[in-house]
Amino acid sequence: MSEPLSATLTFTVTDDDTALAVGSGSLPVLGTPRLLAWCEAATCAALEPTLPEGSTSVGTRVSLEHLAASPVGQQVEVSAATTYVDGRLHRFTVSARHLGGNGKVIGSGEVTRVVVDAERFLGRLG
Repeated sequence: MSEPLSATLTFTVTDDDTALAVGSGSLPVLGTPRLLAWCEAATCAALEPTLPEGSTSVGTRVSLEHLAASPVGQQVEVSAATTYVDGRLHRFTVSARHLGGNGKVIGSGEVTRVVVDAERFLGRLG
């Protein structure tokens, strides 16, 4: 594998990111679906600079452990790095941690993406 692809993004938990808001629970803390979306965003950011013109990537497999709660206002740093590449398939490890304080890890897992031609992919939906 060539140089591993990686990206790190920072988000702040808002009311719109809570389990209550995204329908994954009743508490006003970071919802797992939003944490997953942030992890996928980091994988997209890592892969984006390498994509050929007209290509994009789609998520095909996810494994995520949401390990700790994050209150509204908490800053979260999400990182993704490739661990395996086979042609169009890219597997990333992902992790999320609180910024400030003790840097507590709040999530970890793996996301697999496949590079596709955007127009051909959408053309198959009809």
